[in-house]
Amino acid sequence: MDAEYLMTRRGATMLGWALFSLSLLLNVLGGVLSEVADDSATFDLAFGVVLLVLPAVGALVVSRRPENAIGWLLLVAGVLLAVSGAAYGYAAVAQSEDSTLPAGVDAAWLTSWVFLPALFGIPPLLFLLFPDGRPLGRRWRFAVGLTVLSLLAMSGGGALQPGPLVDSPAAGVENPVGVPGSLASILENLGWTSAFASLLLSTVSLVLRYRRSRGEERLQLRWFAFSATLFLLCFSVSAALFVTPYAAVGQVFVVVGFCTIPMAAGIAILRYRLYDIDLVVNKTLVYGGLTAILVGFYLASVLLLRLALDPLTGQSDLAVAASTLVVAALFRPLRARIQQTVDRRFYRRRYDAVRTLDAFADQLRHEVDLDAVGSDLRTAVSDTMQPAHVTLWLRT
Repeated sequence: MDAEYLMTRRGATMLGWALFSLSLLLNVLGGVLSEVADDSATFDLAFGVVLLVLPAVGALVVSRRPENAIGWLLLVAGVLLAVSGAAYGYAAVAQSEDSTLPAGVDAAWLTSWVFLPALFGIPPLLFLLFPDGRPLGRRWRFAVGLTVLSLLAMSGGGALQPGPLVDSPAAGVENPVGVPGSLASILENLGWTSAFASLLLSTVSLVLRYRRSRGEERLQLRWFAFSATLFLLCFSVSAALFVTPYAAVGQVFVVVGFCTIPMAAGIAILRYRLYDIDLVVNKTLVYGGLTAILVGFYLASVLLLRLALDPLTGQSDLAVAASTLVVAALFRPLRARIQQTVDRRFYRRRYDAVRTLDAFADQLRHEVDLDAVGSDLRTAVSDTMQPAHVTLWLRT
């Protein structure tokens, strides 16, 4: 692995987690501003979960496979939705009666269309490219281009539509960049039509990829194919209800279908070890828990030792030094204990394999019969590796 690749991967990892931090910050900011304005968005609860899951899964994928487009798409979707939420909260505060904040109309204009590519453009791209970041074949590049076209047309139509802004915190706010005429309507019709076509094609592509897959890849694609089919169904129901008094119900269907996409990606990544993310998650759980425990223990021990030693010595440096030594001594055994707990709780197969090997090593110390050793060895290999067949050859 050359230095250029390491730098590229390191830079991609830093950028991925920076985008996650940005989306998280914007999400929190949008929630705080909406609470201040006492004007929460309709689907804040559902989108709050999605806004956290999307960029988190995207950053994990980017940290392991920066060349794969899946992680970047998840990050872009998370950032766009976070921008929409923050802009909505800012517009709600800026357009209140006693507010003097500037650019409230601009924020309302931004929130009226910036969520469209994330909600209706990113899912078809994910379905077309999951899990290796490439379409199913050269013929399916047309579907990728159609999805990009729908994304641009839909966003342009929503941004240029004249008249009152859609989903504005304040009613009756006119679009500051609205273009008179039929241009915006043409773009919107083109965007929604091509979006439905691209979503249909991407779902067919994912189902075909699932049917051609085998083994673990088939398990990885099973949940994602289900989420694609469900999102297509929800999108169709929402489109059918758009011109009826039940348009809000259709929006709920879209949100529910959209929420299944990051959940399905998380299951494929975490449960079936897609992109080797389980290694990152394992180390995060171990060292995150270890850091929290050691920091808590260090602060508590410093406080207690100061209370006990200050009346005797009059100095606090001794308490700090003693706490540091205790924490250093606890690091290795505590890390091993937390690793064992994480493996037993979340990585049961690995934990059982280690226990089987330890039992075999302990039994080997007391076994002298060669046939019994061979039988125990075959049993240990079968239990840990789970091969289709085990044969032991001994040199005479």
